[in-house]
Amino acid sequence: MTRLTLEVATRIVDAALAHAASRDAKPLAVVVLDAGTHPLVLKRNEAASLFRAEIATAKAHGALGMGSGSRTLAERAAASPSFFTALSAVTAGRIVPAPGGVLIRAADGGIVGAVGISGDQSDIDEACAIAGIVAVGLVPDPGGSHHG
Repeated sequence: MTRLTLEVATRIVDAALAHAASRDAKPLAVVVLDAGTHPLVLKRNEAASLFRAEIATAKAHGALGMGSGSRTLAERAAASPSFFTALSAVTAGRIVPAPGGVLIRAADGGIVGAVGISGDQSDIDEACAIAGIVAVGLVPDPGGSHHG
């Protein structure tokens, strides 16, 4: 399985931010966590609003912790709000069940990390994360009922 490096994580973040700029997205915070949930790269646009870095990190952390992109977590939270309230307490608030936390998969399907983005609408956050992952030749897994 591929190991996520600092160089690749930096390229993911830069490509995600370039995609955001091409879409005229609001100021974002972008984080890449390795498979063990350790942060490799965090960049926050200087105009991004308060808590964006923490929200981005929680989206990525939740995706890794639950083994599903955060779109799946959002769907599950809508169906089982009491479980996600408890999960938030158990994880000290380190899960945000909203699109924008995208698992990074190697070609063999193994999870090598996750990207979390916050700052714009969740769908735009997610699209920027996907663009960053695709730009480095890895496989994005945003979750959702139409994904794996």
